[in-house]
Amino acid sequence: EAALQAGCKRFDGAIKGWGGCPMATDKLTGNMPTEMMIGHLQHTGVELGLNDDAFRASVQLADSLFAAH
Repeated sequence: EAALQAGCKRFDGAIKGWGGCPMATDKLTGNMPTEMMIGHLQHTGVELGLNDDAFRASVQLADSLFAAH
């Protein structure tokens, strides 16, 4: 929220929070879930120009890919 209020227009996230640097230690794991960022930005009125159906399909695919983890 602070970055958004300061004028930041570009954010990086990872669907379901998965991903990141393979060289990071376990202490550094965890990414901002893209779906949480989208929800917050939409709630604050930011127009994203996002294809909601395609994004939901991507989240469902990630659910099936990472179901075992």
